[in-house]
Amino acid sequence: MELIKKIKTMLAVTAFGIVFFTASAVNAQQEEKVLNFYNWSDYIAPDTIANFEKETGIKVNYDVFDSSEILHAKLMAGRTGYDVVMSSSGWARMQADGGLLRPLDKSLLPNLKNLDPLLQSQIAKVDPDNKFMVTWLWGYITVGINVDLVKRTLGSTPMPDDAWDLIFNPSYAAKLKSCGVSFLDSPSEVIPAALHYLHLPLNTTKQADYDAVSTMLAAVRPYVTLISSTGYMSNLEDGSLCVSMGWSGDLNRAQRQATMMVNKQNIKPLMPKSGGVMFFDTMVIPKDAPHVKNAHIFMNYIMRPEVHAALTNKLLYANPNLPGRKFVTPSIANNPTIFPSEAEILAMDVQGKVSPFLLRMGSRTFTKFKSGL
Repeated sequence: MELIKKIKTMLAVTAFGIVFFTASAVNAQQEEKVLNFYNWSDYIAPDTIANFEKETGIKVNYDVFDSSEILHAKLMAGRTGYDVVMSSSGWARMQADGGLLRPLDKSLLPNLKNLDPLLQSQIAKVDPDNKFMVTWLWGYITVGINVDLVKRTLGSTPMPDDAWDLIFNPSYAAKLKSCGVSFLDSPSEVIPAALHYLHLPLNTTKQADYDAVSTMLAAVRPYVTLISSTGYMSNLEDGSLCVSMGWSGDLNRAQRQATMMVNKQNIKPLMPKSGGVMFFDTMVIPKDAPHVKNAHIFMNYIMRPEVHAALTNKLLYANPNLPGRKFVTPSIANNPTIFPSEAEILAMDVQGKVSPFLLRMGSRTFTKFKSGL
């Protein structure tokens, strides 16, 4: 073995010819104690990494990004050096199909048993057999309101049967313009929500479907006062916005923050009768990850009940960990806008595979909406 350590390459003559063994192959099972992790910004509990490092002795190099497009470009370029990256399920499906991801070695992930079969079946619509993705947290696109402002502004007009009407129905949006109507600044969020509202497939390739979305969005565009994926939270909290499309966890965080302000606002995330648009943020392993074993160790660690629960307690997004629910703060665990019922989960559309074609169609439709043309 000493000789192997001192040479980079050695030859072995077998009955079938010459086989090359590299030093890296010989030491494949002896990975250095390093994990390179690429995550969304502000999307982790304060002690997650420190606790993992202390227990395993594996040093985590932690970087963040703020758009799926940035992550995808890095994976396409190759040699990122990352061992685990956070990819939303639709993007991860495209990345897996493009040969950019490594299949999971489930023998190294015994804590997969902790994940809710119902949610595993939902994500399996995008990742058959749960081959590539391990869910970090999940949530859905929905509508949040400042309850008092909306009631005051609507006056005698009753709340709609379906919360999506507040932003997609011109009759409601026109009334609410005076107190502020906000959309997310993202085609990959707005267009699926609009397709869902129109009862159209989220992965449709029909031009007529995108024309229907464009017509609907054009009808409400005059009443939209803000298009932002970040500012809507603080604007709900300070009362300068009364209704917003948003992510379930962000809306719940805005609700929590508003209760701590001097001028308390009554913020409420809503569950649309027709369902929200479900998304999964998943841990995946790049094809050329240098520390594959450590990647599995980290994923398995996250799937511990108390670790997954800590993420939810901090970020107010649901986790998929059934035994972890007992470690979630009771007021969070019992909040139906964080942990919806089984019926509500089944009513949701799941964001499907992203593709260059769908990105182009969605981007074109969204740009037209945003510009007001």
